[in-house]
Amino acid sequence: MLVGAGALGAGEEVSVAAEKLGAGVAKALLGKAVLPDDLPYVTGSIGLLGTKPSWEMMKECDTLLMVGSGFPYAEFLPKEGQARGVQIDISPRMLGLRYPMEVNLQGDARLTLRALIPLLEQKQDRSWREGIEKDVAEWWEVLEARAKLAANPINPQLLFWELSAQLPDQVILTCDSGSAANWYARDLKLRRGMMASLSGGLATMCPGVPYAVAAKMNYPDRPVIAMVGDGAMQMQGINGLVNIAKYWKQWSNPNLVILVLNNGDLNQVTWEQRVMNGDAKFAASQDIPRFPYAGYAEMLGLDGIRLEDPGQVREAWKTALRAKRPVVIDAMCDPDVPPLPPHITFDQAKGFVASLFKGDPNLGGIMSQSAKQMMSKLLVRNEKS
Repeated sequence: MLVGAGALGAGEEVSVAAEKLGAGVAKALLGKAVLPDDLPYVTGSIGLLGTKPSWEMMKECDTLLMVGSGFPYAEFLPKEGQARGVQIDISPRMLGLRYPMEVNLQGDARLTLRALIPLLEQKQDRSWREGIEKDVAEWWEVLEARAKLAANPINPQLLFWELSAQLPDQVILTCDSGSAANWYARDLKLRRGMMASLSGGLATMCPGVPYAVAAKMNYPDRPVIAMVGDGAMQMQGINGLVNIAKYWKQWSNPNLVILVLNNGDLNQVTWEQRVMNGDAKFAASQDIPRFPYAGYAEMLGLDGIRLEDPGQVREAWKTALRAKRPVVIDAMCDPDVPPLPPHITFDQAKGFVASLFKGDPNLGGIMSQSAKQMMSKLLVRNEKS
């Protein structure tokens, strides 16, 4: 199964359908909150920012049920002719658009699933589901291993991994469309009752802080956490702090945390240029000036935490999440930690290697971090044996 934003509010029905079918469930970015990530058959995100279990499930399945998703990257769906397809979408224009479906059902996801579920056959052979659950369990171990690898100074994955265990009940999460989206998509384990969003098309810059402000305006009693890059923070986020400073005392629960991944680099684009175009980092366009995000927050009457030591990440989250006013965490991150896709194609590998031979200024850090990240799966297996 693949679910998207159109399935929000239909989590119970999606779960019942998945149980009857013995299916795994992948989630498009805007559908991250459809099902909690602690369910063993939820494979997580799909696409370049997705997970290995989602990739493998789509490449091996014989049937695809797509619910409320316009996920556009066909290379991450089953090959045409491999799987039989059923799609549920409220918009008739989306039906059959991304994959050649045999059955197209126009309607609200919750209501349509309720009508469909009694017609589904209860699958007795659970071997497919068991294989998916095994892959998911191993993937979480790989993510933990990757997050805990040393970096210079902080591995950005560690920030998200440590937050995952401390997420408050009913939290609302927002994210920017930069490299933060990679770790948001993979490392955060959402629980039931949480809300989450970002720029689903990955083309709109800087939504993290404005979305967080909107969340607090509409749900002033709920904790909100925004995760943004330093590029987005300089483009719009620091202006958003002025609004936050103006309104936070009106909120019944003032708990709002903004995590800034401070790596001095427009990191997502830098990595895209390396992998997609085979270009070395072009510092003139990619380097951004240093800015004291935590200090600026304090100047506005908010709290600020400057984070440089990976050993202090867990405590920094604890401090921020129990603060009595909004907090900015200014985390000094390593720009050389690669946002590895779930499956590396020949063209991507070729582009990455080509960029290194073009004199990338971050060559040493890139080689070290890439090797450690790619070895993480082996490390997990060695620890088990």
